[in-house]
Amino acid sequence: VQLQASGGGLVQPGGSLRLSCIASGSRFRLYDMSWYRQAPGKERELVAHITPEFYINYEDFARGRFTISRDNAKNTVALQMNNLKPEDTAVYHCVAEEYSPAGIQRGEFWGPGTQVTVSS
Repeated sequence: VQLQASGGGLVQPGGSLRLSCIASGSRFRLYDMSWYRQAPGKERELVAHITPEFYINYEDFARGRFTISRDNAKNTVALQMNNLKPEDTAVYHCVAEEYSPAGIQRGEFWGPGTQVTVSS
């Protein structure tokens, strides 16, 4: 699976950005999709996750400000980010995971990421 994220950029505090990620192949609807981020000097962290059944989970810092969504017809996953803060500055990656019916991970795929910078 190849993943390509886009939509990053420079935004002022309080602003919004919408990240989008498109995946190759025909199995997108079977993947768990996530957005991760990594800020300079910090560990990579999960932002939000959406399952093939459209169950959604957010990390505490994202809940209420970020919205993850997917469009299986277009092989895309999006992350709408509102009320951005300087601490949201990071490279954002979309990640695809495939699991067996028994819950065993079969594969994990990372895209190259898109830079989000929140600064006045």
